Amino acid sequence: MPDYVNWLRHASPYINAHRDCTFVVMLPGDGVEHPNFGNIVHDLVLLHSLGVRLVLVHGSRPQIEARLAARGLTPHYHHGMRITDAATLECVIDAVGQLRIAIEARLSMDMASSPMQGSRLRVASGNLVTARPIGVLEGVDYHHTGEVRRVDRKGINRLLDERSIVLLSPLGYSPTGETFNLACEDVATRAAIDLGADKLLLFGADPGLIDENGRLVRELRPQQVPAHLQRLGSNYQAELLDAAAEACRGGVARSHIVSYAEDGALLTELFTRDGGGTLVAQEQFEVVREAAIEDVGGLLDLISPLEEQGILVRRSREVLEREIEQFSVVEREGMIIACAALYQIADSDAGELACLAVNPEYRHGGRGDELLERIETRARAQGLKTLFVLTTRTAHWFRERGFAPSSVERLPSARASLYNYQRNSKIFEKAL
Repeated sequence: MPDYVNWLRHASPYINAHRDCTFVVMLPGDGVEHPNFGNIVHDLVLLHSLGVRLVLVHGSRPQIEARLAARGLTPHYHHGMRITDAATLECVIDAVGQLRIAIEARLSMDMASSPMQGSRLRVASGNLVTARPIGVLEGVDYHHTGEVRRVDRKGINRLLDERSIVLLSPLGYSPTGETFNLACEDVATRAAIDLGADKLLLFGADPGLIDENGRLVRELRPQQVPAHLQRLGSNYQAELLDAAAEACRGGVARSHIVSYAEDGALLTELFTRDGGGTLVAQEQFEVVREAAIEDVGGLLDLISPLEEQGILVRRSREVLEREIEQFSVVEREGMIIACAALYQIADSDAGELACLAVNPEYRHGGRGDELLERIETRARAQGLKTLFVLTTRTAHWFRERGFAPSSVERLPSARASLYNYQRNSKIFEKAL
């Protein structure tokens, strides 16, 4: 089977989930200049074709710097914010205007044999952001540098209802007719909050948040962000992370940080279970919980391959439905990726840990340990003193976690009478 067929089938739940949702996408000026920009445009068009309501916010920092340099002007910053005097504002307006026209032109393409063929997009922009001056801070006058005061929620929603892509530039206007230079991250965050967007998608140079060991951090809660900001100091990754957390605190369900340099990063993040960037979300992306009757199908999908290999004892759907309350599961984006069961052994203060299974794609992530801890906690809550496990393949894993070799004679009689000598499972026990 071709890979794209399998990918499309697995993407269908996300296609259904994203339809009619509002996504605010922030692309900095560096991303517009990058060779991958054309692919990003194609991916945005695909999202629009799949029924996503798109608000695209673009930046313009490198383009402004280039114009300042061409005019022999020196850029000035204070606390990382550009000081926009009258001469700088002219460069800002020039850069933003040309960028907006260039982006609109790319979104207007309808060439045969290209991903844009037949798209016939409408791009709408205008005075949709009201701004106010930052003013004087610590004795420094920021002149025409401003911050978002209000986003025209009704106007933008009306354009989205008409199936337009709304393009917001990093400029805002005041009721007195002044123009202000804005940070594109501020525009995107406020737009996402004010529109009640389903997602805020932030493009950066890196795949997402990179930790101190150089590894990608795949998921964060907003309350975990300050510690990372302290580590990062003042760099662009910190700005993106701060914007993602602010949006979540403002009611946006999920914020994503993805790479503008990686082809397909946006689609990977939105249409695969693991994504490819960093997710900042209020709710847990992956959760350990007790199983419910609705999980029976997912449990069967997880354990059936292991039953066929003889690793687990076979359980029919009827048995799983009857014993579902014994199971704990790890759920990831609606999929059961790990499970374990606790059975209290009759006429004893012992229990049996059974059917511990982790999807092969999610092993080595500590999920087995999470489930073991969950089962031990449940066992103690039930007043059990000893936990037994019978296994044919994972003896060393259990020994490394405090289980000691045991025997059939040590099993309570109710469980010993059911021991399958043909299967010849090794027995281990752990005092609780």
